[in-house]
Amino acid sequence: MPDDSSPFDDPFADLFGKLPDGRSRGTGGAASASSEPSAPTTGDPTDSVPTTDEPPAPVPTSEGSSTPAPPSRRAAREARAAGTTGGTPSDPQLPAQPTSTAGSAAADDDVPPELFWAAVAAPPASTQSLTSTSTSAPRAERPAPAPTGTLDDLFAGERTTDDIGMTPPPAERRRRRRGGWIALIVVLVLFGGAAAGGWWVWSTYEDKIREVLGWEEPQEYEEGIATGEAFLTIVSGDTGASISPKLYDAGVTKTPDAFYDYLVAEDLNPPFVPGVFRLQQQMTSAAALEAILDPANKMENTAQLREGLTVYQSIQILSDSLGIPLEDFQAAVADPGLYGVPVNQAIVAAGGQPLEGWLFPATYTFDPGVTAQQVIQTLVDRAVQSLDTAGVPVDDRERILTVASIIQREARFEADFYKVSRVIQNRLDQGMKLQMDSTAQYGYGELHDGTVSSSGEALTDNNPWNTYVIDGLPVGPIANPGDLAIDAAMHPEDGPWLYFVTVNLNTGETVFTTNYDDHLAAVEQWRQWCTDNPDAGC
Repeated sequence: MPDDSSPFDDPFADLFGKLPDGRSRGTGGAASASSEPSAPTTGDPTDSVPTTDEPPAPVPTSEGSSTPAPPSRRAAREARAAGTTGGTPSDPQLPAQPTSTAGSAAADDDVPPELFWAAVAAPPASTQSLTSTSTSAPRAERPAPAPTGTLDDLFAGERTTDDIGMTPPPAERRRRRRGGWIALIVVLVLFGGAAAGGWWVWSTYEDKIREVLGWEEPQEYEEGIATGEAFLTIVSGDTGASISPKLYDAGVTKTPDAFYDYLVAEDLNPPFVPGVFRLQQQMTSAAALEAILDPANKMENTAQLREGLTVYQSIQILSDSLGIPLEDFQAAVADPGLYGVPVNQAIVAAGGQPLEGWLFPATYTFDPGVTAQQVIQTLVDRAVQSLDTAGVPVDDRERILTVASIIQREARFEADFYKVSRVIQNRLDQGMKLQMDSTAQYGYGELHDGTVSSSGEALTDNNPWNTYVIDGLPVGPIANPGDLAIDAAMHPEDGPWLYFVTVNLNTGETVFTTNYDDHLAAVEQWRQWCTDNPDAGC
């Protein structure tokens, strides 16, 4: 019988487990003896080597009982060589097997499993082929050498997967596949970098590129598409240059310069009358001018205040729009206590106006004969209404109006309002100076000089509004905020931002950053834009 203590060299025993009859495949090592192969038979096919469809004959075991023995692999092989297992020719390349006169079948265990199972599983041939003793020419394709080695040898590095019959994918194919992925990644990186660079160039120099390539967008809306309603306020001293951006802000014209360019191109210098005019949105400049000059479009007893105006600017518009002398309004705002507004003595001491921020921006229509004091009371009541709607506590109104006024002057787009509010709050929480140019400009009296840059004098002037000098918030509001700015002051957006700068004054694009180095890079971007657009109001 096989020596179970001998070395186990068959890797397929562990991989495939037990044979159908419950025995391990090739569980022994070198046999102590093997049976002599029987001679090939002819005639009845049932006398040939049994196939897998026919159970094997019992053989004696060492215990004296009979158990089915597997077909002799050597017999199967020699039967194939003799042509008795379906006409398969013998293979001259197969090595000769040692023979013995002992009667044990275990000697056949040294035959590789693949050859044994190939012989047993050979398809049955016809009766004529089984009875034939002739052999044909050797086959053109010979079986591959039997795999050798164990899984332990594989992990120890002494064998490869080829040795144990598990052939890996060709190395060349793996190299080609890896090279293909690397090439794809390189292409994606190159295209991604080119796309990012192209987008930066386009966003920075779009107007110059359009000009060079002749892709300029039309400055005017098409005729016949005007719709809706818009209001334009003209004050004393307004010209075509100052009215043009007002029309754009109101949605009347397509670009800030469209109306002024039209007047220059047509060599027109019309007389503009102060007042509030009802127009439409998306008008041509020619149609807008015609509507402004039409007395029927002037709204009587109507005044419109836009967001971000100071008290001084507001009373000038009110006087022009309502026909009430400016002196009446100057007297009306001299005593803020008349309107229920708490008088901040620090503002009075610094020469400021305690009503700053309380004249709510909106469009108002009054009854004929209204007085200046009644007008101011109406505007203050409207501001209180907005504060109450936003949920501002009574004792916190002045602070919220102060924060909202800075937001109103610094931000342009709705989303930016809430981010600017967060920057203010973050800097206050960290004990940083706010350093808002709008507050420095207001304190120095250059808030409306037509540029966004602060002078050196404004940045260093020691006044209670200059947040480049003082800590915390300015002493009071710097302009009249609207509903959006008040809501943003109450509900800043979550975020870590500490800095922001508008890098394109035409589009209002603003960059928010969390550290000083990134902020300086954004400032440099703004300076470059100002260099490329010297007439844009930097």
